[in-house]
Amino acid sequence: MDILDKINNAKEVFRYFQEISKIPHGSGDTAKIADYLTSFANERGLYVRRDEWNNVIIKKAATKGFEGRPAVIIQGHTDMVLAKTENSDVDPTKDSLDLYVDGDLLRARGTTLGGDDGVAVAYALALLDSKDIPHPAIEAIFTSDEEIGLIGATKLDVSDVDARVMINIDSDVEGIFTAGCAGGMRIDVTLPAKEQSAKKAARVTVSGLKGGHSGIEINSGRLNAIKILGELISSVKAPLSVGALSGGNADNAIPRCAECLISAEAKEEILGAIPYFYEKYRETEPDISITVEDTADSPLFSEADSRKIISLIEKEPSGVIKMSEDAVGLVETSLNLGIIKTEDRSVSLAFSVRSAKGEEKRNLATRVTKIAEEHGATHSSHGDYPAWEFRRDSHLRDVMCDVYKKTYGNDAKVVIIHAGLECGIFSDKLCGIDCVSIGPDNYDIHTTEERLSIPSTVRVWYFLLEVLKNI
Repeated sequence: MDILDKINNAKEVFRYFQEISKIPHGSGDTAKIADYLTSFANERGLYVRRDEWNNVIIKKAATKGFEGRPAVIIQGHTDMVLAKTENSDVDPTKDSLDLYVDGDLLRARGTTLGGDDGVAVAYALALLDSKDIPHPAIEAIFTSDEEIGLIGATKLDVSDVDARVMINIDSDVEGIFTAGCAGGMRIDVTLPAKEQSAKKAARVTVSGLKGGHSGIEINSGRLNAIKILGELISSVKAPLSVGALSGGNADNAIPRCAECLISAEAKEEILGAIPYFYEKYRETEPDISITVEDTADSPLFSEADSRKIISLIEKEPSGVIKMSEDAVGLVETSLNLGIIKTEDRSVSLAFSVRSAKGEEKRNLATRVTKIAEEHGATHSSHGDYPAWEFRRDSHLRDVMCDVYKKTYGNDAKVVIIHAGLECGIFSDKLCGIDCVSIGPDNYDIHTTEERLSIPSTVRVWYFLLEVLKNI
């Protein structure tokens, strides 16, 4: 379906959103979209540089009358979190996303939509392609692999970046201007385990949870399917072996489902425990589902290794660790156990650590790795990025707040958030940079229920154009 048939405003933005949705661009697979961006720039005679990490920088000169204004960076990331429903025929690693309009919302059938951060790419391309939009010099920076540790931004050489004013478009609530964020890092833990011969087994599945972004929804009460699975299995008193553990699709997404195999002799205990878990968690997660199904004989880990695996899942923290003492309602430090998977003679876990304070981030990382070591697991960290500190004097923020007031008739809300943004890395790399993060309303990002508000996307587009005229 051509979504443009049902969209009347800012068609150029949605046209580019539709175009990039035809290109698989999950985290770790951004070469094709980098190819597209490079070709886009070359076809229009624009300056373009692509690096080995699939970051792309495209520059466009100021329009007449705006030559003396400060150049502006428009920045977003090209990768998206890939997820699909069990019954979806779309393979987002290979296929185009199946976009459709649902009232005032843009969705993708059976998969994540990629509004995070496809909307930034679409805005930038529409601006770079424009012939009649007044603006200062534009430096569009498209970074790769943001969702798996802000890798592209970390690796990006900024020696050819001249602008020191940046509008990041990676926020997901209209009318909220983000002016600071937590720092973070990823930790991978691997626990060796020995697989035994095949045993009679059953599959236990926890599903139907809300999931969500671990920086945005971490304090909203949403539960972690991996942690619930670990709690459920640990309640078994009978002899227990487990195998084929899996759950989650990104370390920065709260897992909606998780499953594992258990030895058949543990089946009855699990079935007996399910009503207790429904009673315990249904108020928070009304759609939670716990199922147990017989399977063919399957390889399972030894009982000793199985108990060690479940103990590791249980003892590693996940969720809010500390609330801020400086900002009411703001999470200061958190941890998300986002992925578990069984590999060759091992089980691996992936964590996303966040904190507004560097020392707290390091302390939490030490806590995670100490628990791993106590269980005989190895660990490694990557994607360490700094916090983005709030700038008290910001000309860009002042202009944006003034334009917002004149456009909307009320005040924008300026916030510091717990989610990580690439602004922290750019603030560290580009001395004196003045940046603000904005975006249209985008709901349930990183899940198959993701929805992008069409009217909000339109309003933020015209707001952005007004800001560019007033900087």
